Amino acid sequence: MSILPPKSEPKKLDFQAINRAALHRLPDLLSRWLPGGQQVGREWCVKNPKRGDRHAGSFKVNTSTGRWADFATGDKGGDPVSLAAWLFDLKQSEAAVRLADMLGIDQGGRA
Repeated sequence: MSILPPKSEPKKLDFQAINRAALHRLPDLLSRWLPGGQQVGREWCVKNPKRGDRHAGSFKVNTSTGRWADFATGDKGGDPVSLAAWLFDLKQSEAAVRLADMLGIDQGGRA
């Protein structure tokens, strides 16, 4: 199951622009990607979707910076693209392309 749209093939990706745009929409993205979580201060707290957590709390995403971590497993990343890649088992570049498409960011050079 993937909530991200199908991939397309850009020539060059601007990861910074994609991450900046995603940060502006991160609470909305997180509610779609990680349903059942809740905003606690600047963090989205939710059960880890990749293991059998009983309670939310060890998996958190900072909605201001995009940094995320599961403190129980050590999985972590620093931005929305890395989160999308981890959640949907994608390469970073593929996650960036799909996220750019979802956010309507023109990456130029598309076929």
